[in-house]
Amino acid sequence: MTLLGGVEEGMSLEPLRYDVTSTTIVLGALATRDWRPMHHDYHFAVERNGVKDIFMNAPNQAAWFERYLTDWSGPRGRLGRVGFRMKGSVFPGDTMELAGTVTGVEVDDAGCGWAAVDVNLTVDGDVKTVCSARIALPTSDDDNPWARHGKEWRP
Repeated sequence: MTLLGGVEEGMSLEPLRYDVTSTTIVLGALATRDWRPMHHDYHFAVERNGVKDIFMNAPNQAAWFERYLTDWSGPRGRLGRVGFRMKGSVFPGDTMELAGTVTGVEVDDAGCGWAAVDVNLTVDGDVKTVCSARIALPTSDDDNPWARHGKEWRP
């Protein structure tokens, strides 16, 4: 479990590398009910969209960002906000790497601890997607951001 006191601005998170397969992309599209053929039909993607293969959809990438951040934070980390911008596609055969940097640490007026984190999803050093997140972290061993509601939760 990551406590807010152990986090500081400029801190780098351990990268996550993952070898993307066609199955990774197709199952991600199916799980998000994205039936558009560019995420499962090679010929449609290549012949109609003009890309080299099927490619990962946005909700699948969102899930990877969430996994990355909550793997780092531990079970008491609670995502407040996540936003990202896709700059390029992720294809089967790519090894994607997610790497994050803490850009801010604060405790709000309600006593909730927050870390701001920027995450880049890269393939072979080329940035494919940039993400900015705000994640609530416990301020002590007995604090749990998941127990916060109403005025105590201001993501």
